Amino acid sequence: MKIAITGKGGVGKTTLSGTMAFLLSRTYKVFAIDADPDMNLASSMGVNDKITPISKMRDLIKERTGAEPGSSFGEVFKINPKISDLPETMSVGFDAFKNLRLLVMGTVDKGGEGCVCPASVLLKALMRNLILKKDEIVILDMEAGIEHLGRRTAEAVDLMIIVVEPGLKSLETAQRINKLAADIGIKRIVVVINKVSSRKEEEFLKNKLDEIGFEILGCIPRDELVIQAEMENKPLIYYQQSSALNSINHISENLLNYHSRN
Repeated sequence: MKIAITGKGGVGKTTLSGTMAFLLSRTYKVFAIDADPDMNLASSMGVNDKITPISKMRDLIKERTGAEPGSSFGEVFKINPKISDLPETMSVGFDAFKNLRLLVMGTVDKGGEGCVCPASVLLKALMRNLILKKDEIVILDMEAGIEHLGRRTAEAVDLMIIVVEPGLKSLETAQRINKLAADIGIKRIVVVINKVSSRKEEEFLKNKLDEIGFEILGCIPRDELVIQAEMENKPLIYYQQSSALNSINHISENLLNYHSRN
């Protein structure tokens, strides 16, 4: 099962991505992939060591593509670099969660290297491998632009989850992501509501999402333990009294049931 999680900045998609990865890895092999420019998934999952993203590994990019990152226009490089070994060799494991691996991909600076360059070719090849070749559950923490997903890989994504929070701006972003995702072939798109502090907020969002035509996978309450986990630089999975953790656990179960039905 391949899952892309996206949404407006600050809605909590990284907390959802990391926590779901921990929960699902209790039963399945899981790859958690950070494909967001902010690259906060590692710290959200309690990894304190600095991780260099694949997009910044100049020596690796040159070795696999035959060209330096940022090379001049017209330089020849491999468009199908070897990447099958990278998910294992470049990912980070977790002592207490043996089935879980974390891979930080990063993104290419659009203002510098452009879209067709050695780094972007390597990242897209790696994404294709993760989505089309890997048997594990793959959870992608994406930016709202979902730029890593070409049409072929997008069509192989089993489910896209758009995270929304109370407020019209979040809903507007969700609608833009929905259109972009549909344009590149993602057929199954659902929503998770996050940071809800009242029944009024929940009903407002559910009514708006129903008007738009979104299916809701679950709802996560606003929870002070999420903030505490961030301040203490620990994964939410270790805060067993967390109401948000309990809700994400239910969402993970709903996810598996949704996948089995579809």
